[in-house]
Formats: sequence, C-alpha cells, structure tokens
Amino acid sequence: MESPAVLPPSAPVPAPSGWWAICLCADWCGTCRDYRNLFEALAPAHPGVRFVWVDIEDESDVSGDLDVETFPTLLIADGQSARFLGPLLPQAAVLSRLLQSLQAWQGAGPVDTRAQAVFERVRTAHGSRGCSEPINR
Repeated sequence: MESPAVLPPSAPVPAPSGWWAICLCADWCGTCRDYRNLFEALAPAHPGVRFVWVDIEDESDVSGDLDVETFPTLLIADGQSARFLGPLLPQAAVLSRLLQSLQAWQGAGPVDTRAQAVFERVRTAHGSRGCSEPINR
C-alpha cells in the first residue's frame, strides 16, 4: 500500500472551494482606503477564496442592520456558513493567518445569526462574480 503524499510545511495548502472573505468598510475611512490595496493583493495568494469589498454606506441593503463600529470589519464564510465576523488589524498577514486557521479547522461552531444574514445578502448581491475577477471600485 502506498502512503499518501505529504506536502512540505512551507507549501501552500489549496483552499476549499466556496470560501468568502468580505471586508465591510466605508469610503470615508482612511484606514479602509489604505487597507483595500492590501486586501485585493492578498486574493491571488488564496485561490478558492472570493474576496469582496462592501462599502456599508453604498451597499447599506447588504450590510442591513449590522452596526459596524470598527474598521475594517471582516466577514469570513465557508460558502455556506459565516465563520468569523469582527474587526481585524489592517495587515495582510493577519487576514492570511485567519483564513488559513479557519480553513484548517474542521469543526463548526455556532453560527452568529447576524453574520449569517449579512453573508447571505452579500452572496446574493455578489454571487455571480468569480474569485479571480477584480473587485469593483
């Protein structure tokens, strides 16, 4: 019997399909404007993750009644369920580690109903855009 191939520790592990990284920001926020380039640049390093930028004022119907108090706020979903909703340091490495950790964790905790509702609205509004397509500005 052959043993399965083992990837070296430094090799990137392909992301499961269907993952979403959604940044909830506002155009008036300087931190958000600075973070956007980092957020977009991170997308190619995470194939299979759809990166979506949502301006909570321009797309208030998408953010709904979610009260975003700290920017940037990230929503991460596995394609079906919201897995993380909260503020994140505006650094590419922090988001990258969060994505890797969530994708590696096989368990599913309780789903925050507010996060799930926002994810479903984002998926409906942005669902036709592919992972590799540029984020609209």
